[in-house]
Amino acid sequence: MDHHDGLRWDRAGPLTIIDPDLVDLLAGLPDDPIGLCRAAQGLVMLPNLAPAFGLPDDRQDERSIRSASAVLRRALELDPSPLHHERAPVHRVIGTCRHFALLSCAFLRHRSIAARARCGFAGYFVAGKHVDHWVIEYQDGAGRWVRVDPEILGFDIVDHPEDLAPGEFLTGGEAWTQLGEPGTDPLDFGVDGVPHAWGIAEVRGNAIRDLAALNKVETLPWDEWGRMSPSYEGLTGPAFDELIDDVAAACASGDPALVQSLYASEDLTVPAELIISDQKGV
Repeated sequence: MDHHDGLRWDRAGPLTIIDPDLVDLLAGLPDDPIGLCRAAQGLVMLPNLAPAFGLPDDRQDERSIRSASAVLRRALELDPSPLHHERAPVHRVIGTCRHFALLSCAFLRHRSIAARARCGFAGYFVAGKHVDHWVIEYQDGAGRWVRVDPEILGFDIVDHPEDLAPGEFLTGGEAWTQLGEPGTDPLDFGVDGVPHAWGIAEVRGNAIRDLAALNKVETLPWDEWGRMSPSYEGLTGPAFDELIDDVAAACASGDPALVQSLYASEDLTVPAELIISDQKGV
């Protein structure tokens, strides 16, 4: 099992811990990794689908719920049925790809399966583009990290969403490394439906968010800290890009000690208010 000091991916982090009063509700969930990801999938609805089901606009605030336990509490408010029962779409919590990943990690870690959320870009939603996205990976019995997109399980967007092929999804660090290859355009990386949110700063931001996720701090997709805001404004220089080089290398290394030590540096540690706060509102 991968671990170093406190960094064990088979144990919950601050945002994936299941509160004691909710633990019994998970008893009916599957034991296998993909079954747990499917259970998470069944609790979340993407924001752009909500209007088709007549959901009021104020429910879009659910996108800003930070912790897995808070997502589960909201799900139970909408429908008190056991979590493993199929839910009507209107009784699913409105969340982003990050929420599918967050709940999947929470369920897997609750079953003592090493799992981690990954922040980066999917190449399978918009032809020729890499779209801002979150997935998860879990460690199988052979020690391999299997990359899964819990949002699209059961859909034919890729051949095997339960075991993504190399290159179908790029973490922020992997995307950063790819930008160093000839013919790769930074403007092909960004947020679908947000015309201004494309380019190299999006890759920097997701590289930092991915480092945080490897440290079991799964931020909201739009959270910014350290020098991320100046980066989005085009105000950072070569020294910051060298830091992103270090981030990409640490995330690719799989070395928990390196992942932890780099995250502990100024600019990269997620502020406490982005971890403990579960205030709604974007």
